[in-house]
Amino acid sequence: MSNFIKKLFGTLTEKPWESDRAKIDDAHIGKTFDLSVQTSAVIIIFGIATVLFSLIFTGYIYSIPPEQDTRYLLKPNFLWINTFILFVIAYFFSKITSDLKQKETMRIKRNIILVGGLSYLFLFGQLYFWVQLMQSGNYVSTNSYFSSFYIFTALHGMHLLGGLFFWGRVASRILKMEQNKILDEENNISALSMYWMFLLVVWLAFFLMIYIFNDSFIAWCKTLIS
Repeated sequence: MSNFIKKLFGTLTEKPWESDRAKIDDAHIGKTFDLSVQTSAVIIIFGIATVLFSLIFTGYIYSIPPEQDTRYLLKPNFLWINTFILFVIAYFFSKITSDLKQKETMRIKRNIILVGGLSYLFLFGQLYFWVQLMQSGNYVSTNSYFSSFYIFTALHGMHLLGGLFFWGRVASRILKMEQNKILDEENNISALSMYWMFLLVVWLAFFLMIYIFNDSFIAWCKTLIS
């Protein structure tokens, strides 16, 4: 990913109208970035999803009711458990990436199944947490604090379901393939790994925002403004 960023900013500083640069450009096949179609699609999704989640983050920060206990969502243990599950998924994806480099095809099969199973466990856990919130009388309509959480987790869950759809297609092909052909799916697996890492980063951003933007922090900000 760091190589892609360096390449991106390096390309932005190029001057294609200069004659020396034109000679270099004419020599290559026209492909600026060494990215697969799958990775390019994931990056586009990143851009769209980042805008959506940023709007939710901003709405959350600027619309918290002053009487709301902002640590409420962190008190149940289930939200912490779900966050831990996402970390475990990221760990197994890192193992898959390592297995691809080492050509350990049997471990790739096992770990790709574990990733899917843990992702479904995360979704069921999130639904269970919703049920807990509603049983305690906290709904989407309760206030902007809870509505932001419901909307964020719903969007996050929809993105995860979309990822699981493509995971299912890739996993079904890998399970049917002969061992020596599994490595042909490297581009698909790498794109899935990037996608899940993005979902982890977004989840952590919202989780940390809930943790940091608590009552004492908001009160401190108000004293600075006043």
